[in-house]
Amino acid sequence: MLGATPVRVLDDRHRDKVLEILDADPVSNVFVSSRVHAVGLDPGRLGAQMWGYVRDGRLTALCYSGANLIPINADAEAIRAFAERARRQGRRCSSIVGQIDAVNLLWELLGPYWGRPRAIRAVQPVMATSRPAPVPPDPKVRRVRVDEFDIVYPACVDMFTEEVGVSPNTGDGGVLYRARVAELIRAGRAFARIEDGRVVFKAEIGAATPYACQVQGVWVHPELRGRGLSVSGMAALVDEALRSIAPTVSLYVNDYNAPARAAYRRVGFEEVDTFMSILF
Repeated sequence: MLGATPVRVLDDRHRDKVLEILDADPVSNVFVSSRVHAVGLDPGRLGAQMWGYVRDGRLTALCYSGANLIPINADAEAIRAFAERARRQGRRCSSIVGQIDAVNLLWELLGPYWGRPRAIRAVQPVMATSRPAPVPPDPKVRRVRVDEFDIVYPACVDMFTEEVGVSPNTGDGGVLYRARVAELIRAGRAFARIEDGRVVFKAEIGAATPYACQVQGVWVHPELRGRGLSVSGMAALVDEALRSIAPTVSLYVNDYNAPARAAYRRVGFEEVDTFMSILF
């Protein structure tokens, strides 16, 4: 039973209902859905708590509370309840991310208590495609091999630092980030074009469910930018992801990154939602 408490921590007894909510919007919810599909709702395995909001005895909204705080299917009433729980426990996340209206309201409620963020990415279009790319794929883009970790990892660090503004090696010396990159390589979800020991293009599928997957970490070597390598590289990734990973490929990008958005549109991506991120 869900009980009478408006917000409670969910567990594996609620897995089917949680997945029903998540998979109703498989593109926007792909990150959280991928975690629940893979490991369920036990906080120890999930690496987070899944909060559920209950109205009239029904589970209607969720909030993933881990390294990211992610509200899902939450109206204003649910957001206020999630914000109150988050305020009481104190900030434990490094970001708040999700659909723009929900994150905006959540931050309005938490901002006075959690202090100034490092950055606010106010508008992040979510883009998706379910069709093979309409442009020629780069035949040299392929899955990264396990023995190529040391070649690819510096490019991953450069991409992360460019995008987020801090190195993933800060704090724990990169232990967690190295483990994550290695995990994606082992899973066959890291793609790159490597020439003479140098990464030319790379990207990863950071999350995947039976319904959708999400691209992250798109990067072209700085000396080779402006040559269309991101377009042909993404075309290769999209074609292979549709063939072997999921029927829809998605990503989200900052609205001010006009070159990236134009490149993704050339590959066939269309805007389907809008995210917002608060970074601490």
